[in-house]
Amino acid sequence: MNEKMGNLSIDSENIFPIIKKWMYSDHDIFYRELVSNGCDAVTKLKKLDMMGEYELPEGFKGRIDVQVDPSAKTITITDNGLGMTADEVEEYITKIAFSGATDFIEKYKDKSNSDQIIGHFGLGFYSAFMVANEVHIDTLSYKKDAKPVHWECDGSTSYSIKDGDKAEVGTTITLFVNEDCLEFCNEYKAREVLKKYCGFMPTEIYLTKKDDDATETIDLEDKRDDDVVVEEIHPTVEKKEDGTEEVKGKERLKIKKRPELINETNPLWARNPSECTKEQYLEFYRKVFQDYKEPLFWIHLNMDYPFNLKGILYFPKINMEYDSLEGTIKLYNNQVFIADNIKEVIPEFLMLLKGVIDCPDLPLNVSRSALQNDGFVTKISEYITKKVAEKLSGMCKTDKEEYEKYWDDIAPFIKFGCLKDDKFCTKINDYILFKNIDGKYLTLPECLEVKPIDTEDEDGEKTEGETEEKASEADAKEDKAEDEKKEKTIYYVTDPTQQSQYIAMFKAAKMDAVILTHNIDMPFIQQLESKNEGVRFKRIDADVTDAMKTKTSKKTEEELGELTKTVESIMKKVLKKDKITVKVEKLKNKKVASMLTLSEETRRMQDMMKMYAARGMDMGDFGSEGETLILNAGHPLVKYVTEHEDGENTRLICEQLYDLAKIQQAPLSADEMATFIARSNDILMLLADEK
Repeated sequence: MNEKMGNLSIDSENIFPIIKKWMYSDHDIFYRELVSNGCDAVTKLKKLDMMGEYELPEGFKGRIDVQVDPSAKTITITDNGLGMTADEVEEYITKIAFSGATDFIEKYKDKSNSDQIIGHFGLGFYSAFMVANEVHIDTLSYKKDAKPVHWECDGSTSYSIKDGDKAEVGTTITLFVNEDCLEFCNEYKAREVLKKYCGFMPTEIYLTKKDDDATETIDLEDKRDDDVVVEEIHPTVEKKEDGTEEVKGKERLKIKKRPELINETNPLWARNPSECTKEQYLEFYRKVFQDYKEPLFWIHLNMDYPFNLKGILYFPKINMEYDSLEGTIKLYNNQVFIADNIKEVIPEFLMLLKGVIDCPDLPLNVSRSALQNDGFVTKISEYITKKVAEKLSGMCKTDKEEYEKYWDDIAPFIKFGCLKDDKFCTKINDYILFKNIDGKYLTLPECLEVKPIDTEDEDGEKTEGETEEKASEADAKEDKAEDEKKEKTIYYVTDPTQQSQYIAMFKAAKMDAVILTHNIDMPFIQQLESKNEGVRFKRIDADVTDAMKTKTSKKTEEELGELTKTVESIMKKVLKKDKITVKVEKLKNKKVASMLTLSEETRRMQDMMKMYAARGMDMGDFGSEGETLILNAGHPLVKYVTEHEDGENTRLICEQLYDLAKIQQAPLSADEMATFIARSNDILMLLADEK
């Protein structure tokens, strides 16, 4: 063939920025594009053999060789795939955006499964010009009587094509790297990039550095047929003093350094889950994510219909205090790395996990590193969410004891997922666990179970409520309605240490509460309330329930009402708090003098106000009401206040009762704490003076 000159043809239907350094955001992507093109060439040749249109040589094994030459400033990528004729070079290379993969699939659509053809675009080859001033192609087609072809282009729209001298079927691409990108000629950089993008491609990839002096020494029995022997190293014989001989060393060979295998062609996610062992899952995790902390468990995704998707999601053990909550989900397309954590495919809450997703059906754009927003991608995301929900609910149903061991570590994933995905929240609703004040894990339905509550009358005798024999039918219905109301309330603790007195009172009353100490818990329980009709979460100090009070007669209730009016007047005057509500109650625990409650609605409103304040918004006193001071009528300090309205120590005791109540509910401010300590010292001095 005579040398031919021509100009590159740009398909008018695919006009977009394609040549030079702005086609892809990352320059190292050229390795992925050129190597994946080589994988396609090998795959196509194998498919032609399967269809009887070509017969592979005996012992054929597809491979791609990448050679870097820092001295010559070149990179060569060679495959032993189907190669190209001159006409095909004209068609696939000079017509930018013409997809050879698409053309192949269309031609053999009735005979071949196209899933393993990687390329979808005709632009991958031109990524070479991001790092190279000049690119050469030497190729020989598998077709009978085909002639080798040499093509070259200096990065402009001009190219030349002529007969070449390639002797073996396949293609070699040579990049003459520009001065700004010489790092890619470095063996270590090339290895890093190839392992990143091509570490699991389906064709073996080998890396070598062109260096005539590069050798390695091996044992004779380790020699392979393709090794190039540079020197034979024989054992030496030494004579000892006693006349005997000693053989030192053994037969060894110095050979040309072998090409380094870069990839694993059959990754774990592509296998059937039943064929994978625990150790293989753990080894894969350590290798891919460089994390030597053992994951909690994993989910192996394997779906063929209605779309092809495989992958493995690992639930890592996270130290909430020190570790970042951001995980790594690696997205692959036919074993070709695309990107990390693509939000269109991976649900946001699952980006906390580590894992791989491989979906050949993903609709990619020209650079293979962004996804088109369409319904198909949404279905993939929904499928992944569904499989995670099924795995978690299945664990809870079949092995709750094991599930409980994982819960503290996986709770952030699940709670974040519930906030971000309504469907996931619905699926996992009954399998969310709550740790109660006794350290036992309960599901939401278990938290709502009604338990009999012991009450105590004024004489100290315990009862279990009036029976149907003692109560009228109307009273029984009223009690039942009250029970139904109670079973919808779940009490929670945000600080087990600070709220310890409330916890003790709950335990004494045989009531339960759950521990919710993480920042995510507040928005999370609001989500659950919206999803579960009638369910209401209340902090343990939101009110004082009947179970904590002594059962009183009507007469006593009236007396407590009058007492409350008197004490409230005293407290408001001493504390200078007009908005505070004061109640005098007969509590079962006679050692408790005072308690402070804040309605759940008010607390949530105050939290919201704090958030607005942090943003610089002034909300005034809005949301500051709702605080109630509960005083125990049976406690001596409370009796002192009621009996000595203008007593010498009344002010001191009132202030101390309030601070003692407040310190059980929330931290005192710096000034409040200083005052509290000083007052406590004054009280101790009074006791000392009395003695």
